[in-house]
Amino acid sequence: MQMNRADFPFLGFGVGLRRPHYAHIIDARPRIDWFEVISENFMVPGGRPLQVLEAVRANYPIVLHGVSLSIGSTDPLNRGYLRELRDLARRFEPAWISDHLCWTGVGGRNLHDLLPLPYTGETVRHVAARIREVQDFLGRRILIENVSSYLQFTDSNLTEWQFLAAVADEADCAILLDVNNIFVSAFNHGFDAHTYIDSVPVGRVAQFHLAGHSDHGTHLLDTHDHPIRGEVWALYERAVRRFGNVAALIEWDDNIPEFDVLAAAADRARAIHSSVERGANSHAARS
Repeated sequence: MQMNRADFPFLGFGVGLRRPHYAHIIDARPRIDWFEVISENFMVPGGRPLQVLEAVRANYPIVLHGVSLSIGSTDPLNRGYLRELRDLARRFEPAWISDHLCWTGVGGRNLHDLLPLPYTGETVRHVAARIREVQDFLGRRILIENVSSYLQFTDSNLTEWQFLAAVADEADCAILLDVNNIFVSAFNHGFDAHTYIDSVPVGRVAQFHLAGHSDHGTHLLDTHDHPIRGEVWALYERAVRRFGNVAALIEWDDNIPEFDVLAAAADRARAIHSSVERGANSHAARS
């Protein structure tokens, strides 16, 4: 059965669950729609992390977002990792599970980085087959996220957006569209971020990421340690116009501010979405 975006509910506007905010979230129950959880932080046999996640899950929807699936690697898929991920999902019932369209290690070593892939038909087939295997193992479709990149492969014969769409189609999976990563990579490689947004298939996109980055003049780094730039907000508005009701998530992983700062960013995403929706409804009424 082919993927249906309706299988991925519109959760609204959320933030990443991060350690400095645990106590505030559990005690104050702030007004936020949902939380994205780094899977590996909770793939443990017990203790405080799982107690925290139990408390958060009691009051909010969650999704699991992985950083170590290494779907693009040539190493065999890590079955132990997949079993732990499946067990975590069965326990906490996330709305969905996502990871990155990249590789993170080779020879059994995790390099703890999201490394790019060559954009070729051979890579499409390799990665898509592995995603299908993961989906069969987990018993659900997953989302794959576009990563930021800082180099290009001479063998690539597809654009990044063609590659992303081809993998999602071949694997019949969903896409987590990271708007900041599009902006970062567009600056670094000199392509048009608007073309990227306009070329991704609407029916595949089930979540957005929004984040800040660091500007090094000649290049941008996806560091998740700054406020979201105006250009990224503008690109997000374009994405909302194209993709419609898609859940959005604020990422902030270093120099983490008070929770209210993240909640305000989520509210800004909500306001942009509402403005686009009102404009669309007004246009429909006039038509």
